[in-house]
Amino acid sequence: MARPSAPAHPFLKRTLAATFRERLRQFPVVALTGIRQSGKTTLVRHLLPDWDYVTLEDLDQRRFADEDPRGFLAEHPGSTIIDEFQRVPALTSYLQGVVDRTGRAGQYVLTGSQSYLLQAQVSQSLAGRVALLVLLPFSLTEAEGHTKDVETLDEHLFRGGFPAVVARGLPPGPWYSSYISTYVERDVRQLLAVRDLVQFQAFLKLVAGRVGQLVNLAALASDAGVSVPTARQWLSVLEAGHVVRRGAPWFQNARKRLVKTPKLYFADTGLLCRLLEVGSPQELSRHPQRGAVFENWVLTEILKDWHHRGEEPPVFFWRDTDGHEVDFVIQRGGHLHPVEVKAGRTVQPDFFQGIRYLGQQDESLSGGLVCYGGDNRQTCSGMAAVPWRKLSAALDGIRNAG
Repeated sequence: MARPSAPAHPFLKRTLAATFRERLRQFPVVALTGIRQSGKTTLVRHLLPDWDYVTLEDLDQRRFADEDPRGFLAEHPGSTIIDEFQRVPALTSYLQGVVDRTGRAGQYVLTGSQSYLLQAQVSQSLAGRVALLVLLPFSLTEAEGHTKDVETLDEHLFRGGFPAVVARGLPPGPWYSSYISTYVERDVRQLLAVRDLVQFQAFLKLVAGRVGQLVNLAALASDAGVSVPTARQWLSVLEAGHVVRRGAPWFQNARKRLVKTPKLYFADTGLLCRLLEVGSPQELSRHPQRGAVFENWVLTEILKDWHHRGEEPPVFFWRDTDGHEVDFVIQRGGHLHPVEVKAGRTVQPDFFQGIRYLGQQDESLSGGLVCYGGDNRQTCSGMAAVPWRKLSAALDGIRNAG
């Protein structure tokens, strides 16, 4: 059987590549999930150019796999990439038998954009046989390899990290508009049969307007003109597709007076800016939600730093009922590493106020840093103010502390 040619566009170097190769040597199946257009197919086809490739987005292939799973797998007995695998849930049971017959590592790669569906399927039928990995859009470090000019913070936030915008230079505004209608809305239609897309678009923009805030489903549903169960369903689909992520609160002792409601964030600041109707980096610099967009970016950098190394990100936020808070805390090596986010370009003493207060409440606190919108690293009372361009190095220090 002739193999389809690899994608025409050049390979985009990704941090996850090394972890992917390692897992492929260890497990019969590697499942790669992540938001649409994050580069999953490009990555695996570049790393495995001699493997067969089949996508279940193709109606004929999907029908074949659904109606005759044994026949489908007989045509692809191994060394095969199966894209959008979650389209045929029953295939996992038959795949288990195939990989068990040989017992060797590196037989199949499964990719998909609906993380909950893919993970639920493979975790049940392929337990112990599959490695689960997540690929998100470019981190700052990955994007710098494709950017000729030195960007300002607002330019970087506005552009976002999707490979099509970063590496191919497509204009962010039109591309993100197309992305929303082509992928996000299509997924919602397929999974929930949403008929009123105008109402869903309004809901999506309302979610964007609440980025970095505590989730209030009742208020969100009321503003969108839908029921609370509908709002919950729509959020679940956005989460399943990695479009939206809920930031989990940190509370070690349930008896403490801590906020236990999650926050909302988006997978990419370029997408977020489009939903906020920000038209340019200059407009973002004056936007009332610029600080929230920057906070969102810091979270996505933390997620990428861990996910792209095959690890679950141990990141939370901390807030008590009196209003004291720290934007993020990373649990590592039995310690909490607080990360405060400030979009301003000048370090102020009150930037460290939340971290100091948390240090008085929790003995497991280790150091602390502020990621800010300026250019120079500064220290204050043993805590560092790290410029946004150096966040990756600071995260490496936290990860290695474990």
